[in-house]
Amino acid sequence: MTQRYFIQLSYKGTKYHGWQIQPNAISVQEILNKAFSTILREDIEITGAGRTDTGVHASYFMAHFDTSQKDLHNNSKLNFKINGILPNDISIQEIFLVKDDAHARFDATSRTYHYCLHQQKDPFLTETSYYFSHKLDIDLMNKACELLKQFTDFTSFSKLHTDVKTNNCNIANAFWAQDNHILKFEITADRFLRNMVRAIVGTLLDIGKYKITLKDFIRIIENKNRSNAGTSAPAHGLFLSNITYDRDIFVSST
Repeated sequence: MTQRYFIQLSYKGTKYHGWQIQPNAISVQEILNKAFSTILREDIEITGAGRTDTGVHASYFMAHFDTSQKDLHNNSKLNFKINGILPNDISIQEIFLVKDDAHARFDATSRTYHYCLHQQKDPFLTETSYYFSHKLDIDLMNKACELLKQFTDFTSFSKLHTDVKTNNCNIANAFWAQDNHILKFEITADRFLRNMVRAIVGTLLDIGKYKITLKDFIRIIENKNRSNAGTSAPAHGLFLSNITYDRDIFVSST
């Protein structure tokens, strides 16, 4: 009889071609499969909560796997062993026992992304933040963020020809915050489309430098045409930072 476990992990995506296994490129999923299979001494296939693109990071990510082995949750020795063979840019934080039908992707109720950029040259941020020196009107960008919450169809910010049934998303929160020369965009929704956050960020930057107006922004969303929106912001500034689930999918360890 198998049991299902969730893994909480984080990774720096700089060296990887995204989360999902690729035929001729290294991925986070491939590395984790090998590490868990080695330590548990059986073939382990890990399913992620979603796909992150090449170069995108995750400060908080969830995945699941099935195994016949028991008592893997709250097992600090197991975590230590797996982290010991993982590269320095991937780390697991915790393993949870969950219900047999729990799914890391389909049971997620919300996801939060951060996009980081810095406006002064900073050698310590080159791989995890976008250097963007142009002066920006943050207040105007936040007014555009409020407008985002009035819409549900985000075709204008989706990568073309993706295999999804709907381009509707419910955005619960979106805003920019500034700390000296560092800017951080946060957005939370029930689901996201491919390339959606980076396309939104690129369009918001156009607003912040007065290239387009708020009325233009509304028209871009309503037109549902990706070519009308701004250029996607670079991947290396994007982080998946939180995923939420209903608590009832987790099995108590007591």
